[in-house]
Order: sequence, then structure tokens, then C-alpha cells
Amino acid sequence: MLRPPAINRVKAFFYPVFWGARNPDAVAAHIRAAADDVEPGSHFADNFFTWARNNSMLDDEEFVKAWEGNVESNADTAIVWRRYILACAAYHCVQLDGDFVECGAYTGVGVKTVVDYLGGEQFPKTFWAYDLFEHDEGMLHHAMPEHGPTLEATVRKKFGNYPQVKIVKGTIPEVFREHSPDTIAYLHIDLNQAPAEIAALEALFDRIVPGGIVILDDYEWAGVYRSQKIAEDPWFEARQYRVFPLPTGQGIVIKR
Repeated sequence: MLRPPAINRVKAFFYPVFWGARNPDAVAAHIRAAADDVEPGSHFADNFFTWARNNSMLDDEEFVKAWEGNVESNADTAIVWRRYILACAAYHCVQLDGDFVECGAYTGVGVKTVVDYLGGEQFPKTFWAYDLFEHDEGMLHHAMPEHGPTLEATVRKKFGNYPQVKIVKGTIPEVFREHSPDTIAYLHIDLNQAPAEIAALEALFDRIVPGGIVILDDYEWAGVYRSQKIAEDPWFEARQYRVFPLPTGQGIVIKR
């Protein structure tokens, strides 16, 4: 896939969907006013305001097509920079040996955006997508809007024409004992709670090939997600790795 040349005009992205604000309307108004007084290349969404950036994801026509074609919610639109991190990591990893894995697939939009970006129905890898698809009050992580008894069937239907995508329902790490790959090139973990994320790393990290990439969706998010960083930092340090914290809230590790 050839990336089209970047156009001269830098695009802006302003989509005021964000979290953790006492007065979201006031925050959006202040940021919009500030965006008028800075250099071109502003971005505001997903708790992330910056400027004088290329916003490269908006110049990548194949990515824009995959991203827009899979948007199902305001959040899917707002996290465009996070989705482009996944897409770029996948572009690297698709050229390595090993399967793709996502722990915490939820509605499957992230998986399908990556798959559609890199070939759609001709995506050349097996992609394992794990989730429980439901939630009860005894779970450590918070519920998401689409959790419920029909979500699994909805996600399976979404990938009806994608035989290389394996939807697996089960609890981590138990589900890996019967349904998991031997070698992994790409691992995206988005489980919203520290014990399950550590369990996924314990089970899968040694299977990642050299040059493979781990993306931790919530690593650099504070608040209710901070426990994940606190648990993951010593886990990686014990193996002489350090997580790259990204302003998107994600973290990245490159396997050696």
C-alpha cells in the first residue's frame, strides 16, 4: 500500500468529545477560542489538545476510509489519533511472522479499522479478538454502553465476511489455554483493569516475535486507569523493558 503524498495545507481536527471535565461545554468553548489563536495543525478530541502538528492520519486516505467506514459512535470519531497509532503499528507488524491479537475487542470497531486499513477481506493475518462482551457489577472494570447479551452476536456478524478474524468469548487468561496463537506480531490490550492486563501479558508476551509491538490502550491515562500503569511498570522493568507513554493515553512496547 502506497501512502499518498501529504498535501501542503495542514488539516485541523476539532471534535469536542472528551472525558473528566466538570463543565464540558465551557472546556470546549475555551479550547475552540484557543485554537483560533495558534498555528495551523490543531487537534482537539479525546482529552488531547495540540497545535502545529501535521495531523498525519488525515493525510492518509486509506486510513481515513477505514476509520470513517467503521465509526459507530462519537467516541469512535474522537479517538482517531489512537486508532491511527493502531493502524501504524499494524502496518509494521503485518510484515512480521505471527498473528494479531486484541484483548478487549468490545464492539470490534478497532479490530475492523485495522483490518480494513490493511486489505479488508484480504487482510493477510489471523486476528484473534477476545472479550466477554457482557458486564456485571462484580467486575473490576467499568461497564461500556454496548455491553450486554446481544453484543457478541453483533460483533460476530460484523466479521461474517472476514474468516481470518477469530472472535473468542472468554475470561483472560483461561481462554488462552484452548484458543490462542503460538506466535504474535501485534498485541493490543484494552481491558480497563490491571489484573487482567497483567494476566494477558503473562500469558502472551513471550509469544511475541522480535520487532512485534504491544499497545496498551490506557497506560498513560490517569484517574481510574492509573492502576494499570502502576502494575505494568514494574512488570516490564523486571524484563528490562520500558513503556513509551504517548499523549494519546496509550503506551507502546517494542519486543526485542
